Amino acid sequence: MRLALHALTTNHCNCLTEVRIARDLGYEGIEFSVAQFVRYLDQGQDPAALRAACEAANTPAVCLNALVRCDRLAPTEHAALLAECERLSAASAALGCPTIQLVFLTELAGYPWPEVRHFTARRAAELADIGRNHGLRFQLEPIAWSPMHSLAQTLEVIAEAGRDNLGTVVDFWHLWAGEATTPDEVARLDKNLIYGIHICDGKRRAPGALWDEGKQRGYLPGQGDIPLPEWVAAVKATGYDGAWSAETYSPRHWEADLFDLAAECRDRVRSYIGPS
Repeated sequence: MRLALHALTTNHCNCLTEVRIARDLGYEGIEFSVAQFVRYLDQGQDPAALRAACEAANTPAVCLNALVRCDRLAPTEHAALLAECERLSAASAALGCPTIQLVFLTELAGYPWPEVRHFTARRAAELADIGRNHGLRFQLEPIAWSPMHSLAQTLEVIAEAGRDNLGTVVDFWHLWAGEATTPDEVARLDKNLIYGIHICDGKRRAPGALWDEGKQRGYLPGQGDIPLPEWVAAVKATGYDGAWSAETYSPRHWEADLFDLAAECRDRVRSYIGPS
């Protein structure tokens, strides 16, 4: 069970500090955030140099998380999205990172699901074709408060897109908080469509309350309400053998010593998934 450090756990880190923390704590990979990686690139840094640092630390990059607002509708924003995808794809290939995460948010909220599915599939295929030129694959993440919030919907999009470099990430909180996916559905998933796992915890939104990810996800693994053993068992039932990313999305915890936070997150996740 290869454990990767998720950059949202150590949210205020830069890329090289991320590598050092992962190395010193015995993580076996890193899921970098797009924000920190773009910041690195914007300062003229070389993704190949970051790749060398990751390889020296035995913590390869497993994913860039995430290319967001993939559902942009305005033509100028669509053009910007394609440019971002091209830049990230080229840099990700130089980093040796095989996967970029795609996030579709709420631009299509209120549209009938068939229209959402068709648009999302067409856009995902367009982005997947850009990545294919660089040898990359893309994982869709269902978002709890977005039109595409369930595993079943995500699989429909993947099928309609018809790209063999398009899969999904199993994010425990988003699927559980979206209240439309069960562990049994995850257990029946084709392992070849699983490109990553986000093991995390949290609470569901209270009836009538607004979505507030920082509060609803502000828990370490084992401190929230998700039945983590059931979700872990479901993933293992698929035969999945890729990386598990230990994710804690919590503004409160981000003000702690990030090394200590990453250590505690590691220990808590290992207690559920077992040794590597």
